[in-house]
Amino acid sequence: MTSNREPERRHHHRVVIVGGGMAGTRLAQQLAAAPPVRGAEPVEVTLIGEEPHPAYNRVLLAEVLAGRYAPEVIALPAPAAAVRRLSGVRAVRIDRDTARVLCDDGRGVPYDTLVLATGSNPVLPPLRGLFAPDGHELPDGVHAFRTMDDCLALGSAVRPGARAVVIGGGLLGVSAARALAERGAQVVLAHQGEHLMERQLDPGASRLLRDHVAALGVEVHTECRVRGLRTRPSAGGGRVVSAVELADGYALEAELTVLACGVRPRVGLARAAGLEVARGIVVDDELRTSDPRIHAIGDCAEHDGVVYGLAQAAQEQADVAARLLGPGGSAPDPAPQTPEGLGSYTGTRTLTRLTLAAPRPLDLASFGETTPAPGDDVIHLTDATRNAYRKVVVRGDRLVGGILLGDLGTVGALARTWEGDEPLPSTPLLHLLTNDGGSCS
Repeated sequence: MTSNREPERRHHHRVVIVGGGMAGTRLAQQLAAAPPVRGAEPVEVTLIGEEPHPAYNRVLLAEVLAGRYAPEVIALPAPAAAVRRLSGVRAVRIDRDTARVLCDDGRGVPYDTLVLATGSNPVLPPLRGLFAPDGHELPDGVHAFRTMDDCLALGSAVRPGARAVVIGGGLLGVSAARALAERGAQVVLAHQGEHLMERQLDPGASRLLRDHVAALGVEVHTECRVRGLRTRPSAGGGRVVSAVELADGYALEAELTVLACGVRPRVGLARAAGLEVARGIVVDDELRTSDPRIHAIGDCAEHDGVVYGLAQAAQEQADVAARLLGPGGSAPDPAPQTPEGLGSYTGTRTLTRLTLAAPRPLDLASFGETTPAPGDDVIHLTDATRNAYRKVVVRGDRLVGGILLGDLGTVGALARTWEGDEPLPSTPLLHLLTNDGGSCS
């Protein structure tokens, strides 16, 4: 009689990472590359990844959809050979009593330290007609846009002239709409908010972004609530989408519908294991959950009340976890660290950057507090003829936020100033936005 029970191995500290995305892969890479520490227990890393593909940079999925990059171009460097990688394997339960992760293939993987990097799921809005009577199957032609499989399925379905409706005008929706337009689809972007990318942009910057995507043939509707989907029977006995119905009763013909309505942390595994969960899996400054043997990083983690859902934060959390869990720092219940020691996680100062390449290039960056408080100084330059928009918010002698579209030659220096939280020079504030003392070129 055979068993999938993993053998016990006592001479290594076993770190098991659940989630083979950007955060989990980065952590595995760094743990495997860490030099040994004399007297410290060696670290043995197992990475459990549900997707069969090699890890990839999900920020660039829209470039794959547009046909600009092949999938392998956005692949992340593979973890070292020392990392045991279980691909296409889904973790289904955490047995905290025996310190094992139980998987859908029947195996149980023992851990000394467990790291949850389970990411997030796309939000599927409560639209009439979205789900079949069984509550699970989406109609043919309806796609989320979160994973490589989503991207490849959508890329296979799109064709020149196809009518496509993208629901959601955030960062992901704008990227998907633009990519579909580049593939020749007739695209409508339906967004419930007042302006595109309202989490990152103010109305002025959003107007320029809207003009940019409209020039590519994307029809943009803001303050537009989608009520449901119209479907018809498909040849295979299922359902296929035929139109997207708006709240005012108007219907948009649709052969393809893309759901870009945000994401939600994947917390089911943690919740079932009895860990503390709010919006995400609650972690402390050492990225530990309510069980000190279990950590969480990336889109699934909630630190100090914040779920970031951004690649930058996931990478920073992976870096901190690697320092804390690597050789010399992998005790099951490590003492709180200080910045002078291994370091702890104090949050991420997030900078959102989007580069929209040819045929009409546009760069976008947003960081910090972009809505000024009373008493703040705002420096603002706009050049509609060059599709350029620059705005920064200054509080006292500190740069606290900014929005930049168009030529982003100044974004590096501005971001470093903001991230360093350093006093601004005494030169006129206009120089923050110009390379030559005043023009917007």
